[in-house]
Amino acid sequence: MVPQMPRIMTYNVHRCVGTDRQLDVERIAAVIADCRADIVCLQELDVRRARTGHVDQAHAIASLLGMNVDFYAAMQVEEELYGDAILTALPQRRLKGAALPTLGGVPGLEPRGALWLEVSLGQARLQVINTHLGLLPGEQHRQVKALAGPKWLGDPRCQDPTILIGDFNFTSVTGPYRHLAQHLRDAQRLAGLDRSVKTFPSAFPTIRIDHCFVSRSITIRHVHAPFHPLARLASDHLPLVFDFDLTTGEDRNAGGGLSR
Repeated sequence: MVPQMPRIMTYNVHRCVGTDRQLDVERIAAVIADCRADIVCLQELDVRRARTGHVDQAHAIASLLGMNVDFYAAMQVEEELYGDAILTALPQRRLKGAALPTLGGVPGLEPRGALWLEVSLGQARLQVINTHLGLLPGEQHRQVKALAGPKWLGDPRCQDPTILIGDFNFTSVTGPYRHLAQHLRDAQRLAGLDRSVKTFPSAFPTIRIDHCFVSRSITIRHVHAPFHPLARLASDHLPLVFDFDLTTGEDRNAGGGLSR
């Protein structure tokens, strides 16, 4: 059944290790379940890694939620994987999962990537890109340029309606943010909030580094970040949740493309 007002969320789960340093996959699943999102975009998942008990966290969370999951491994060392996932019970198909560029000559940088699914909302085909960018401004610039380029947002298949969401590791006063805002709209600003919803650190959120960018046919109806005790404990980020709806297909096709 197509939700009347779809809900999407982004959540950096910190490999399911909470602020109490306890590993608890079920706790993360409980936080997600409480959000009641139709599309769940997760970052920092371990799959079969020794440090987290060889659990496939992506599939374990999906199983607990009764959702399908698509996982992209930004990093792989033999059988151990680490990356991002999109979970949904809606009809979906993967269009792409790929690495994003990094900085050469800088040791110790974590590989980064993005995952792109097409999710069916009735007659609409929603493009959802989930990503987790690097920590350094130099790599963020390269990664944002790649996402805005011909292989992602500029791909002919990436038509309106589109959502680009995830942990970007930058705030709204930075160059990478401004670059993306030339292509898609900041969902929080569309919501007309009196103040922005911050998600990091979870115990006392003061920074807005988790973002949602949307194309022009998407209207944001509500934004929130759960702040109950379990959400504050389960990860070092809070989940960020958006309710949205779409204009009609006729309105959407009036101009074509993804422009603001």
